[in-house]
Amino acid sequence: MAIVILFRGKCGLSKCITSYLVGMAASDLMVVVSDPVLNWIAVMYFPDSFLNFTPACSFIMFLLYASRVVSVWITVAFTFDQFVTICYDKLKTKYCTEKTAAAIIATVSVLGCLEAIPWYFVSEPRYLINNIPWECMYQLSFFTSPIWIAFDMFHLILTPCIPFFLILLLNILTVRRILLASRVRSAFHARNIQEDHVDPEMENRKRSIILLFSISGSFVLLWATQVLFCIYRRITHTHSYSHSDNLYATESAATMLQLLSTCTNTCIYVLTQTKFRQQLKNMIEYPFIAIIQCGKFK
Repeated sequence: MAIVILFRGKCGLSKCITSYLVGMAASDLMVVVSDPVLNWIAVMYFPDSFLNFTPACSFIMFLLYASRVVSVWITVAFTFDQFVTICYDKLKTKYCTEKTAAAIIATVSVLGCLEAIPWYFVSEPRYLINNIPWECMYQLSFFTSPIWIAFDMFHLILTPCIPFFLILLLNILTVRRILLASRVRSAFHARNIQEDHVDPEMENRKRSIILLFSISGSFVLLWATQVLFCIYRRITHTHSYSHSDNLYATESAATMLQLLSTCTNTCIYVLTQTKFRQQLKNMIEYPFIAIIQCGKFK
């Protein structure tokens, strides 16, 4: 529903911002489909389905990592776009366009899929029944081979460490710029314009800033546990632990929060964007209105 509403372009947002929001919504949907639905729910409740064949679960693992990388880096791209919009007036006319946004989203999607290809080959069959490979488990070489260790480290740095700290940095710089600009504009209007005057430029920026900080702030908060846990596990060389270990509970909580971050953006749109709420209301009411009108017509 969020994708359809945003794609229609009636939420009062620029085409550039709308493109990024559609991209984030689509990639978040892919994360939800590939990880909770296919990787957990389908496998647990349909243990004899084709999804448990080793090639199928290897492909699910590829989708899982690809969608996660794309989702995270589109969020980074959106944060950088808003940083440019707020901090660099001359550059934003060239960079902050619908065409640029589409090119960046396409590039991030392709590179994310290419980066995730090795994850398809990281697993081996857990069982071999009637010469059919079933389920997936990490190859032993994944923990011992220098190539796999280097790839795992590269993936950890690429997602989520670099995006996490990039978003933090960009938000700090954006806040600094906003505070400076607000002081200048407030001082200017205090001298030249009546106190009850509403500055349309500041109102537009306010909407964009609320949306930016809500999305990037929720990303930082919900990914923080996962980032810290990944760094701790790599430093301590911890690869396995029992279900009764506190590390297992920590990893489960970190994974839950990380997956939750893909579902919060739609809630943020509803809470921060009045026109999005109205469009969502119209979409929900439309089938009932159509049924009532059809009944009256009969």
